[in-house]
Amino acid sequence: MSMVSMNPATGEVNETFEVYDTAKISEIIDRVHGAWLDWRHVCFEERSARLLAVAQRLRTRSEELARMMTLEMGKPVAEARGEIEKCAWVCEYYAQQAPAMLADQPVASDASRSFVAFRPLGVVLAVMPWNFPFWQVFRFAAPALMAGNTALLKHSSNVPRCALVIEELFAEAGFPPDVFRTLLIGSGAVDKVIEHAHVRAVTLTGSEPAGRKVAAKAGQMLKKTVLELGGSDPFIVTSGAGLEQAAQVGARSRCLNSGQSCIAAKRFIVCDEIYEEFLGLLKAAMDGLVVGDPLDDATQVGPQARGDLRDELHQQVQASLAAGARLVTGGKALDRAGFYYAPTILADVVPGMPAYDEELFGPVASVIRVADSEQAVAVANDTPYGLGASVWDRDTTRGRALAERIEAGAVFVNGMVKSDPRLPFGGIKASGYGRELSHYGLMEFVNVQTVWIA
Repeated sequence: MSMVSMNPATGEVNETFEVYDTAKISEIIDRVHGAWLDWRHVCFEERSARLLAVAQRLRTRSEELARMMTLEMGKPVAEARGEIEKCAWVCEYYAQQAPAMLADQPVASDASRSFVAFRPLGVVLAVMPWNFPFWQVFRFAAPALMAGNTALLKHSSNVPRCALVIEELFAEAGFPPDVFRTLLIGSGAVDKVIEHAHVRAVTLTGSEPAGRKVAAKAGQMLKKTVLELGGSDPFIVTSGAGLEQAAQVGARSRCLNSGQSCIAAKRFIVCDEIYEEFLGLLKAAMDGLVVGDPLDDATQVGPQARGDLRDELHQQVQASLAAGARLVTGGKALDRAGFYYAPTILADVVPGMPAYDEELFGPVASVIRVADSEQAVAVANDTPYGLGASVWDRDTTRGRALAERIEAGAVFVNGMVKSDPRLPFGGIKASGYGRELSHYGLMEFVNVQTVWIA
């Protein structure tokens, strides 16, 4: 059995990789566990030095890594460079901040001395998606390794080259052998890895069905999980919004990573008073985006990562139009090699349409008309998801008041939703649970241990 790395811009095969067999999987898990027995005792200074060396390697190889990402999953190369830089940033952030965050915390009690310590759990399995093939991995790996854990990566099957190169980067930076390893396995092999006695916890970024399956198996095995799943992020535009800015940012947010982002703006919830004006501005912004070869620096929207993903997106668009949505622009696959889909706007979207009820993972904006801000909040919360949201209103006091009522892990007022190593990231409801990044992400995979001394 093999994995295929395919260029989404051309449909051509880059290379193929042999999937690891059961014996090799077991051997790697045992080795990663063996590495943990030593790594957990390595001092913070040494861990920090190794992570800073990774950041340096990322920057040294930035052009090569960005091009690799583009060839394997179609990300516009300018965005790919930004992703590599962000990975270096998260390594530096935890190298600098984690030692203080993980320091023992004294607590007064009836003991002569008592404190809380933060001990590593052991081997952490990461099941990661293709859409941000470096960032998703590093935002888990940097805090997990700084906390003294070791890591196993099961990456998406369409980015095997990225997966292997990430393992290579940790080795190049001087991490001890087997502290970070990649498993080239299909999704069907994940359950057996979770069942392995040496695997202590699991983190998954991906679809809701994948999250439910991993959570069920990890729960059966009594193993800690963190899940970051889908999102159908609301983008509320009030009558008091700066419409030009909202439309420009909205178009960029919707089409970031060619629309393939969990925290992209997806449901544009627009107050009736400014609905048609905003729609016109959003159309101009979407039509102005440069669609083309993702290796061209000028390209803002590249192909979808796989042909089946593009076809599924088109089916959702067609079903929404059949149910009464209005096509403002786009709405079709582009007549060119590769898996391209035109930046699209669906207006007058209502419940019962896929564009309202489902996550659309591509450059398609769903525009929903509401009477006022009160109804906007109700529509924003009318979703099984709760990852990110944004509110647009020049009155920031009013914007904050609306933000406080939105059911999501992050709400941005007058800004595009994004992740930042300094801020916690994650969702609620069907968008998952647990947090990555910041102090909160660091604490997900540690044993919070009470120490009481008489």
